[in-house]
Amino acid sequence: MSFKKSQLYPCNPATTRGESTRISSSKDKIAYTNGRTVIIRDLKNPAAVASYAGHVQNATVAKISPTGYYCASGDASGTVRVWDLVGEDQSLKGEYRVIGGRIKDLEWDGESKRIIAVGDGRDKFGHAFMVDTGSSTGSIIGHSKTVNAVAIRAQRPYRAATGGDDGTIVFHSGPPYKYEKTIKTHTKFVQDVRYAPSGDHFASVGTDSKIFIYDGKTGDTVAEVTDSPHTGSIMALSWKADSQSFVTSSADRTVKLWDVESRKAVTTWTLGKAVDLQQVGNTWTEGDDIVSLSLNGDLNIFDKRVGDKPARVLHAPPRAITALAPTSSSGTFIAGLADGRVLSFSGSEYKYADGPGHSNLVVGITSAPDGKVFSAGYDDQIRELSPETVSFVQASCPTATQPKSLAVAGDSTLFVAETDLVEAIRSNQKVYEVKPSFSPSAVAATGSTVAIGGEDQKVHLYGWDGKSLSEVATLEGNKGAISALAFSPDGSRLAAGDSSGKIALYDVIERKFIQSRWSFHSGRILSLAWTADGKHCASGSLDTHVYVYSVAKPGSAIGIRNAAAGNVNSVFWVGDSKLASAGADGCVRVWEITFHA
Repeated sequence: MSFKKSQLYPCNPATTRGESTRISSSKDKIAYTNGRTVIIRDLKNPAAVASYAGHVQNATVAKISPTGYYCASGDASGTVRVWDLVGEDQSLKGEYRVIGGRIKDLEWDGESKRIIAVGDGRDKFGHAFMVDTGSSTGSIIGHSKTVNAVAIRAQRPYRAATGGDDGTIVFHSGPPYKYEKTIKTHTKFVQDVRYAPSGDHFASVGTDSKIFIYDGKTGDTVAEVTDSPHTGSIMALSWKADSQSFVTSSADRTVKLWDVESRKAVTTWTLGKAVDLQQVGNTWTEGDDIVSLSLNGDLNIFDKRVGDKPARVLHAPPRAITALAPTSSSGTFIAGLADGRVLSFSGSEYKYADGPGHSNLVVGITSAPDGKVFSAGYDDQIRELSPETVSFVQASCPTATQPKSLAVAGDSTLFVAETDLVEAIRSNQKVYEVKPSFSPSAVAATGSTVAIGGEDQKVHLYGWDGKSLSEVATLEGNKGAISALAFSPDGSRLAAGDSSGKIALYDVIERKFIQSRWSFHSGRILSLAWTADGKHCASGSLDTHVYVYSVAKPGSAIGIRNAAAGNVNSVFWVGDSKLASAGADGCVRVWEITFHA
């Protein structure tokens, strides 16, 4: 067996209320981070998506070099990694620990030779260094608190401006960079500082809702922009390629386009009144796409000729995918997120499910034979979703305790494994419950057979007659608490993954243990999925890896290592030879699997 990368369905940026989220652009590509993953996507070509997961800590900012050959990304530990964008191997050019804490922003110089990184350091808040060697190229000083943003003039003579929580902007000359002066125009936190591509001006925005324009060479204040001001904190600023205008994004849920010469707002887009529509980041691509980021993770793309609503909105998971299931429609799947939201993917884009969803983490999603989709959340609710309309039905069924896993039997009865009992639900009504002598941890069903895994490291088989469950057998062979179960399509075999990373295979008909040689994982098994012919089984684990096993050759397996940064929460098959996986970074990756005779 072998594998190769196929499609990548990217996540959206992860956001934090009250903080600016950095997104950047190079030509038509935008770059941003989510967890430990860096995403680079082409707005003109949705299929051109790349991800990078080389950071040990959560990535916080990513910028493509002016040449377009490299990307620099910083993380929460103060480390900057510079890696290759040409080719698929993404080889590392350099890794540098530049400050003692979280990196909030970084910037390349116009020659793609130097980088300034700033953030929440211990002994310093910024560092300028050479890309090739990591050696220092000046001092970034003058701030007394966290530095939120840095901008470098793209032309010689080079200049750099930094803005921070101390409410000041520090102007540097270089290289080597040295302190020139402190600019005290803002009265609160400076959230963003950006140089115009021409280098003639740079501008700053802050929590005080103010916008200032400065001379690019001297750092002298040119003007304060006071026309049609924002009424909330301004979180981000970005310039148009011709340097004649710039755009700002604010927590007042508006995005404004400004003309530099007249210093007036040309266009104002209002997103709505909900808190999650606060705008926390933006970028203006060379292809003239204005992209602004909502607190809920949506990427709003604006047409500067239309001052009403976004021309289009890119929806995608901004949080970890905690549950994933295919629907009866080919190429369509339903994803549940750590924040309780549910999305449907069909064709080439995501759509949020309408109606009353979950208010907390979605722990499980499963599809019934009749096409209905059910989800369970940590809000102790079971909800039904119509995949055709991508909407929840109004009615829901509460669970007695916190759900852990769910599965559907042949008669469309839903079984929910909870903290100390198992419930059977039909038509949003509880029809039966059983409180076993063990603590349930996973459930699977096929036909009239229900398998319940327990913290006792055993799998208990039950028969379902449409009214009640009766235990018929106990299967032993696992070495840890059962964490995932999956029946083969014909119901003859059962794969049981456990907390030790081992998978035991059982014969359901003979009710006996077959083998436990599927033991390649080093962490808890979180998901199992069989191929349609029942000859192969795939697993996803807390160790970030995915494995595909052969029933005929138990010792033979292929490993897709680091399939998701953080963990792999879900795997499922797309057709006969494509495997989809998803996890902590919110991305869904599809792998082309080749089975050898």
